[in-house]
Amino acid sequence: QVQLVESGGGLVQAGGSLRLSCVASGRTFSSYTMGWFRQAPGKEREFVATIGTTGTSKDYRDSVKGRFTISRDNAKNLMYLEMNSLKPEDTAVYYCAASSYLALRSRKEEYHYWGQGIQVTVSS
Repeated sequence: QVQLVESGGGLVQAGGSLRLSCVASGRTFSSYTMGWFRQAPGKEREFVATIGTTGTSKDYRDSVKGRFTISRDNAKNLMYLEMNSLKPEDTAVYYCAASSYLALRSRKEEYHYWGQGIQVTVSS
């Protein structure tokens, strides 16, 4: 089992940047495919980015490609989401998640552990 805690959210103006962090408990962090999801008020939770166990394989939703970068540091049990050129439509609660599946995953149903979420607000 793994516990996840996000940090780094907040309020930023459009065009600005934020870096989210997710720290995982346990000794098996490197065995999990990891992902970031987000949920805006009144909307479904949606996929943002995913990263494989070694950090080599990555995938993003189309609307964040070229603006967001996912990364991980297995030695520190940390995952990051670097968000640049933020837009008001990026406003949401962001969640980190861990999947026991080894391939990249974009469906929330395939993730087994979730953080509590952190608010990101982008003002226009």
